[in-house]
Amino acid sequence: LEVLLDIPLADTGLKLVSLECGCYQGQETEPQLLNLQVFTSEKGWMCICHSIAPINPGEVTYSVFFLHKGYSKTYTVALERMDPLQVKDLLFLNLDYYVAVFLPGHFLHLVNAQFPDLMSGDFFLTGEDAKINGLHESTIVSPLKSAVLDLSTGSLFTLEINKQALLQFLWKSKLDGERLATLHCLLLHVGSTAELETEIIKWISENVSTCFTFDPIQEFIIASLYWRMCPEVSNLDKLLPYTSLVDWKELIPEVTCTTHFMSLPVLKVQNCKGFWEKLISSLECVKFAESHLRFNSKMLGREWEKLRLHKRTEGKRITTYMTTVLEYAEKVFSNFSPWSTEERLVPLFQDEDYEQQLLTGLMVAQLKDHLTRHLQCVGKRRIEEIAVDYVSKLLDLTYRIMENIWKKYNLDSWVFSLGRRSTSNEILVFHFMCRMLHAASGMCLPLPPGFRTLQTGLGVRCLPLCTLLLYIDQGVLHLTEMCVLKLLKELDNTEMNKKLKLGILTRLSEATGNKVGQLLDHPVGSTIVVRNYVKLLFNKLRNKWSSMSLMDRSSAQIEFLPLSYLVTILTEVDHQGNHPAAVFHLVPPDPVHWNMFWAPVGLEEY
Repeated sequence: LEVLLDIPLADTGLKLVSLECGCYQGQETEPQLLNLQVFTSEKGWMCICHSIAPINPGEVTYSVFFLHKGYSKTYTVALERMDPLQVKDLLFLNLDYYVAVFLPGHFLHLVNAQFPDLMSGDFFLTGEDAKINGLHESTIVSPLKSAVLDLSTGSLFTLEINKQALLQFLWKSKLDGERLATLHCLLLHVGSTAELETEIIKWISENVSTCFTFDPIQEFIIASLYWRMCPEVSNLDKLLPYTSLVDWKELIPEVTCTTHFMSLPVLKVQNCKGFWEKLISSLECVKFAESHLRFNSKMLGREWEKLRLHKRTEGKRITTYMTTVLEYAEKVFSNFSPWSTEERLVPLFQDEDYEQQLLTGLMVAQLKDHLTRHLQCVGKRRIEEIAVDYVSKLLDLTYRIMENIWKKYNLDSWVFSLGRRSTSNEILVFHFMCRMLHAASGMCLPLPPGFRTLQTGLGVRCLPLCTLLLYIDQGVLHLTEMCVLKLLKELDNTEMNKKLKLGILTRLSEATGNKVGQLLDHPVGSTIVVRNYVKLLFNKLRNKWSSMSLMDRSSAQIEFLPLSYLVTILTEVDHQGNHPAAVFHLVPPDPVHWNMFWAPVGLEEY
């Protein structure tokens, strides 16, 4: 392995001698040891750590060369009280996931060696948090990976990061940088387990509104998926996202960092295995712009907007690609674990949310195409399984968050009813579901089937009417077919509920309105609601027809049963030539559906 490094040697006491002059002028000094360490990891990273003589008193400077990334970072730490002789005590430790820089009595800096691009993954601890328990810190060295030797006792200790201490640190941290670094350490290094995920979800439920520079829900989902999926296939860790962040501008207090790019190492030996094979893979990723190799929400968002635009312009026409997308969605839903159990804590319905079906299938299709481009040694069927499994686990994680929130606020698995009054705990759950929706929308992630129905149902129970309608207009709540049907069936006809029903009906999309009109098997039961709704439809029809040509009007289909029936009658009368008796040969529609929308009012009102 060959690599060109720029390491100053002036602070070591070494001096260059000119052999031609044959003399050496200057006072002889005893050379000092060069504090330089080379660290490797089985994950495929390689770092060189080097301490630099401080320029200013009260500062400590050190560099970490990330050979697997092609750059180095130089850190300068300002300390209030420090003896210049203490710099020689600066210790570098290899913790497999982190490079630890330890100055006893002052600080412990954990540099994320696997993902050093963003400083959001770094810990910088001081005071009591920067102590290594059980050691005489002034007499330790690190001869092996994740190990320290206590020279005062001759004992060799193994170092590991304590999970419980990390959780305690997460709860007491107030800075977003510390919180994010802790989440990354817990989920990407310690490892995502069911018990750990439950503890993290508890923290998220209490602190989701106090994180201003990142979304903890997004980070939890993306990092947990990365931990679960990467062991399945080699090099999958280079293609899947490990964070939702694109950049990180928050700085560590009292620490300045400068980045210097360097030439990539050149490996002289080919066909290597183990560590060297992974190092070569890491270097290849850097050559081909690593940031573009990872699947990200921007890719999915662009395709999602194209699909939504096609849906708006083409209407009900289903293309071959959309059919494939919907088939992928069915495969994901068949793996959705809450549906396979009879008893579910969270009352999710198996409703047909067409938009979420499209988004779910689209994510599978896009991830499959992305993996196919870069995992050429893996078969197409296996790649499809990986893509379906990734999205299935995503929905399971989202449901797991909801399940833990349900338990936290002691909500029973009640039968979904809109007629009951909300409790204070249900209001808290509703607002947390809004945060989940915001997190999913921010990364263009699909939600579990029935999520939007449940969220809107809780909104009906928890929000005042004006706020509810505003949430619907702003896209926070979505009127699914299942939710509208339950609303029309279960709510009585009090004055407030009449306004609610009318407000809901007037905001239905054309497709949902048609389905509601066809599937509801009993009258709405409120004449005033039906009358106002029909009046609104007549107004919409008048505005629509005024902008249509005569030819378009003759071929236009009115997909509203009373109007369609009336137009059919009038058209038949016109063709028969003033023979009203011909009208009675027509077969009227189902009287149940007729009564559902038609009210005994005169047409002159419209």
